[in-house]
Amino acid sequence: MNYEGQICRGPMERSSYMLPVAVGCSYNRCKFCTLFRHLRYRELPMKQIEAELERVRNLGGNPKHVFLGDGNAFGLDTGRLLEIANLIRRYFPDCCAINMDATVTNIQAKSREDLKALRAAGVCHLYLGIESGLDDVLIRMGKDHNLDEAYRQIERIQNEGFIYDAHMMTGIAGQGRGQENAAATAEFFNRTRPQRIINFSLFLSRRAPLYREVQANTFVPATELENLQEERLLLGLLDTQGPLVYDGFHNRIEFRVRGTLPDDRTKMLDKLDRAIEHYRNQEPVIAVACFDSPPEAVSN
Repeated sequence: MNYEGQICRGPMERSSYMLPVAVGCSYNRCKFCTLFRHLRYRELPMKQIEAELERVRNLGGNPKHVFLGDGNAFGLDTGRLLEIANLIRRYFPDCCAINMDATVTNIQAKSREDLKALRAAGVCHLYLGIESGLDDVLIRMGKDHNLDEAYRQIERIQNEGFIYDAHMMTGIAGQGRGQENAAATAEFFNRTRPQRIINFSLFLSRRAPLYREVQANTFVPATELENLQEERLLLGLLDTQGPLVYDGFHNRIEFRVRGTLPDDRTKMLDKLDRAIEHYRNQEPVIAVACFDSPPEAVSN
């Protein structure tokens, strides 16, 4: 596969075939993100997309799940997405789910008829960058939605049968606000009921616009201890009516917690408790790229 840029998808899609349909992100203004800053957004030609499908089929591929890249594929015009979905079904007859990243405003731009047609064409899981349950944090981070808009658009896709999955970020509210953010984000998820939550705990690259605010001392990042404590409160507050898959990453420290709620809640909280106790007795670790020491290891 020829792929331009940096591949980014949720861990739940690791067994899916990733089909590039665009380069970069059509929004590309979130202050914390550097994944697509170096790329000029553009849609890939249909001939190139079909050639990739043909290449994989000729190698014997017939995947059941396809993930469309790049940053927010659901922002493509509905007609184009339907054309891509038809090609996928033609080349991969066993495909039962087409999944992709989306933004709240991508959904808002789609009519009810658009959503119905896309769901009927096999589009299934939509991954939304919710990030935080606090409106002021969303505004500060340059997100393209507020909470009310997110509630409305998630309800729209769920009414049409889509499965909504969420990206979030512990640490995104900054120093001293982790517990507040955990409670607000848990409330949001308890109301919207995602099937999967992926927590990419905040890690700031020097190239991120938010990094300049750190340098100016207008944004003070939380320590990884605070991020772990925030994550623990979030997992304790999540109220599941069915299985909820959770996967939490921390780039600055060697720690990951994952499992399915409610069955794995106690195991996950115990693992977080051990990590919290470890970092409570260490020098503060902050997930900003200007700290160049190697990540510390925490026993699993």
